[in-house]
Order: sequence, then structure tokens, then C-alpha cells
Amino acid sequence: MPGGTDEPVSSGGGTPAVVLVEPQLAENIGMVARAMLNCGLDDLRLVRPRADWPNEKAVAAASGADRVLERARLYPSTAAATADLNLLFATTARTRAMTKWTLTPRAAASEIRRATAAGIGVGLLFGKEARGLGNDDVALSQAIIAIPLNPTFSSLNLAMAVLIVGYEWRMAANAVETAADATPLAAVPG
Repeated sequence: MPGGTDEPVSSGGGTPAVVLVEPQLAENIGMVARAMLNCGLDDLRLVRPRADWPNEKAVAAASGADRVLERARLYPSTAAATADLNLLFATTARTRAMTKWTLTPRAAASEIRRATAAGIGVGLLFGKEARGLGNDDVALSQAIIAIPLNPTFSSLNLAMAVLIVGYEWRMAANAVETAADATPLAAVPG
């Protein structure tokens, strides 16, 4: 595939929506769009972005991922942005006083692939840069994605978090395709 980033990956179903809750910087929205398109994702939903929309700083930071920004939709609340989705994953590094299924990005990617293959609408919630998601937003989700980083420093830029989760989602499709085509190691002449 020339360029490797132009088309959404559609093996086995649709793509999850990326929902940015109150993003603060237009540049971060653009970098998220770039990360999304690198992973074959193109459904971007913005909940009350601080910057005016559309925004030229976002376009500049997107470095060619304009179609993601052009398709982005604005919402007044997280509930409105996710109303058509049946399965939500909230990303957070903070522990919460909630009982939620907690997964790594890799484990979540497998679940997301299964859900989208079954036609279930899936959303990935990412919070604002300074504080992440609020408890009300996390409460809307069925599961939490926690990226296992250095426990003494787990701060990520918004686009970094989207890229990690998006990358694992993309690799989950590759793993399914590779497994179907692979020759078992025991059958390979030594």
C-alpha cells in the first residue's frame, strides 16, 4: 500500500471513533488527526474544544491528515458524542473509585476488533491535556484502557496516547491476517 496511511483498515468491520473530550490546543487536535490516519482511523469527534473550530493551527499540525479534520464533528457533551456507540473505552492513567474492566491497549485492541467485526459501534475516549478525563466521562465507559508506562512518570501528550491505542488496534488486524496465512513453526523445515 503506497504511503501506508491513506486508507482506514476495514478488515472485519468498521473503525472505532476517537472522542477528544475538551481538547485544549488546536495543535494537539491536528497531531491526533495525524496519528489517527497513520493507524487507519478517521472518525474524530470533538467535545467542546477550547480552540475555535475549524482551526488553521490544527490543519498545520495534521501534516496532511486533512480528511480526518474535515470529517471531525463537534458535540456539546461526551454523552452526545457517544450516543450512537455501544462500547466505550476510556483512557486514563489515574486510578478511579469505579469498578471497570481495565485493559492494556493491546488487549483492548482485540476486544475492539471483535466488537467492530460484529457491527458494534466502539468509541475511544481521551481527556483534556492537563487533567485527562473526568469521572463523569469515565462513568459512561464500559472499560478503561491503561497504558502500562513508568509508574513514576506516565504523562503522555494527547496524540501519543491516541497513537499507542491506534497502533495496537491496527496491529490487531495484522495479527488476524498473519495468523490466517502463517505456517506453524513446527511445520517449517529446520
